[in-house]
Amino acid sequence: MLNHLRVTRCSGAPKGWLGLAMHHASASAFGLINRLPILRAHSTETALLRVSNDLLSHSDAGDCSVLVLLDLTAAFDTVDHHLLLERLRDWVGLSGTALEGFSSYLSERSFSVAVSKFRSSTTSLTHGVPQGSVLGPLLFLLYLLPLQHILSSFKGISYHLYADDIQLYISFKPHEMSKLQLLHTCLDSIKTWMAGSFLQLNEDKTEILICAPDKLVPKVRDSLGQLASHTKPSVRNLGVTFDPALTLDSHVSSLVRSSFFHLRNIAKLSPILSRSELETVLHTFISSRLDYCNSLFTCLSRTSLNRLQVVQNACARLLTKSSKHTHITPLLLQLHWLPVNFRVHFKILVLVYRALHGQAPSYIGDLLSPYTPSRSLRSSDQSLLVVQHQAKDQR
Repeated sequence: MLNHLRVTRCSGAPKGWLGLAMHHASASAFGLINRLPILRAHSTETALLRVSNDLLSHSDAGDCSVLVLLDLTAAFDTVDHHLLLERLRDWVGLSGTALEGFSSYLSERSFSVAVSKFRSSTTSLTHGVPQGSVLGPLLFLLYLLPLQHILSSFKGISYHLYADDIQLYISFKPHEMSKLQLLHTCLDSIKTWMAGSFLQLNEDKTEILICAPDKLVPKVRDSLGQLASHTKPSVRNLGVTFDPALTLDSHVSSLVRSSFFHLRNIAKLSPILSRSELETVLHTFISSRLDYCNSLFTCLSRTSLNRLQVVQNACARLLTKSSKHTHITPLLLQLHWLPVNFRVHFKILVLVYRALHGQAPSYIGDLLSPYTPSRSLRSSDQSLLVVQHQAKDQR
């Protein structure tokens, strides 16, 4: 695979090519390209926020949902250059100098394998895009444009792509189990398209999460047919563990466990680190974990939030060399650290601000609904928003 090969010609492409592709994109392809997660303001957090919001909204409405996580085998390594250039021409609408630039970027690549002092002869590289480059992930997602068109044709199924991770989810009323047949048809269409595009689903890594009341789970599993063997009690989705009730309790448990593991190791190093170095290490190994996709933590119970707060408290006491009996509020004020709960609200406020000012993906902006009172109120000009979902223990 490319990950284990030495690429002898792998010069980076100008970053301006992304703008070039967008500028020359046909009107029909522009909407699909604009949804690509590699674009500015798109991230794993915005992707998961949209998916979790949709699942929670359907759960509030009394619907059942099935989330399917698909994984591709060596996806970046099997992209066919000839097919990619065809799709840049036919789907994106590139031509002339723009298309020739991409053709030049992909052509005349070679690779060899080096082990110790030994090196194999070089051979031409006609498949694959470099994962470590700026352009590689974008080209891979452009390669998937026909797949996005196929997925869009299944009106009852929602989807989200992030690099080579594909999320499909379908929601239905308890008496509408027959809708799951649409999921089978969709997966068959995906496999057929991938077979013609030199891509392959990794069946062993396909995971399915059923979000439904406990009494309905067996019936949903039976309706899944052969897919039932892929159902899991929880699934890891872009670094976040989803459970059937979407409480994220499993994720919090894993997060707390890994954080304290690193914290114990950091404590052993603290005597040889300066305070600024120790703070940097704590932010790198602990704070980054607490902040990753924390906009999803609005659905956490108070118990789970308190568990995360204990982790932050331990970091503050280690950094300030305080005892475990020291009151934590003054320490957090001294360090200018927002408590975990406020960090979650701050992240949500940032995302809302960006969505309202066109700095967030459109699929996030679509979640915001302006509040329009039924009669004239003093608050009518305050740009209030409709609250669509609240955590169950906060209602």
